[in-house]
Amino acid sequence: MTEKTEERLIEANGIQLAYDAFGNPADPPILLVMGLGMQMLAWDEQFCEHLAIRGYRVIRFDNRDIGCSTKFNTAVTPGLWQMLSAGLFNRPLSAPYRLKDMAADTIGLMDALGIRAAHIVGVSMGGMIAQEMAIRHPERLNTITSIMSTTGEHHLPQARLNMRLRLLKRSPAEQYAYENHIVNLFKLLNGSFYPFDEDRVRRLAANSFKRCYHPKGIARQLAAVIASGSRKNKLGQVNTPTLVIHGKADPLVPVAHGQATADAIPNARLHVIRGMGHTMPQAVWPEIIDTIAGHAANGSY
Repeated sequence: MTEKTEERLIEANGIQLAYDAFGNPADPPILLVMGLGMQMLAWDEQFCEHLAIRGYRVIRFDNRDIGCSTKFNTAVTPGLWQMLSAGLFNRPLSAPYRLKDMAADTIGLMDALGIRAAHIVGVSMGGMIAQEMAIRHPERLNTITSIMSTTGEHHLPQARLNMRLRLLKRSPAEQYAYENHIVNLFKLLNGSFYPFDEDRVRRLAANSFKRCYHPKGIARQLAAVIASGSRKNKLGQVNTPTLVIHGKADPLVPVAHGQATADAIPNARLHVIRGMGHTMPQAVWPEIIDTIAGHAANGSY
């Protein structure tokens, strides 16, 4: 077991962010940035501990509008069909905030914790936020790892419409129904190659529901993703050592998005994991942790 702090709220970029940390405070920091609609709990404690054992101070946190961080409940949220239309047809979308604001939140968290520079690891939407950080705040990043994420280019292969609609479906407001909703969604995203740990996912869903059920924040985060558009051209100017990890069998963000991300960032390395979908099953943790730790230790391959 590694040292773990209690969960705390801290002022960052004018809002409050909930966070906790694993490992020795003197070790180099790794910030874990979670994806759309998921609380920091989705970075499993055992995953964080295994990464901390490799010699890092591992910090996870709730993005804005989710978990115990600040909510934007007075903001006007685009409607479901408005977002779907903007996503499908590459139309402009007005959103309460964008990914660049969420990147500024993460920099604000680093400021509040006294961290000059860190390794940034982002999954899905969190990978997009990591990319925005590399574009806008390169001096604050030692490395970035973008996992199952994308440049936001509209022409890249997209998930099937039924998969998109499933993601956009509002989650139930009763706990057991919510648990079933998350279990079924994760089972679909996991795919069939790696065993699906239903008990682990159900515990995550139950703990997340009890900690903070807030579906309206998910819609605003999705609006931020859609409204932010493509980062391809700006990524061409990134010089932060970059690792891209993607599942070969990702049904939501096809592997072509990982390839496009690696192609867009000079000298980025692409690591494709056979059979992995849009989840990180426990069976692939050793490979992911080894790859992240190696990248952080060496700066680049």
